[in-house]
Amino acid sequence: MRVYGVTGWKNAGKTGLMERLVAEITGRGLTVSTVKHAHHSFDVDHPGRDSWRHRQAGASEVILASGYRVAQMTELRGAPEPSLAELLARLSPVDLVLIEGYKREGHRKVEAFRAEAGTALIAPGDPTIRAVASDTALTLDRPVFDLDDTTAIADFILSEVGL
Repeated sequence: MRVYGVTGWKNAGKTGLMERLVAEITGRGLTVSTVKHAHHSFDVDHPGRDSWRHRQAGASEVILASGYRVAQMTELRGAPEPSLAELLARLSPVDLVLIEGYKREGHRKVEAFRAEAGTALIAPGDPTIRAVASDTALTLDRPVFDLDDTTAIADFILSEVGL
């Protein structure tokens, strides 16, 4: 499965870039799935709902299914967080998986960078970052795209993965 990442520090524009890339690439007729890493506790369920009650009762996994979507929730209950490779193995085949976050993983990435966030670039010390999407002009040893130039960034990613 072809994978490519979007990484960067908090408030760098990763999620907006991911959203635009998914729309751009699927608009070209390719299938895309995403994986997003969260550094905090999160919940996709709602207290009081049947599936929430199943998890609260102790279920290890709950699958919620309808004619519109299927969601599978897995409670780790002290087990280690699954690796990126394990998560990718759970996905159905698609043309491209875009990964948000996972800075330390070895897949190729584009770094989202916003000067106003006040953080340092990751790219200079990380060869897995193949390009930077920035809201300011930068001089680097790899391509730099305007953060809002979704078409050029998508072209770059698709070229990198051979699509």
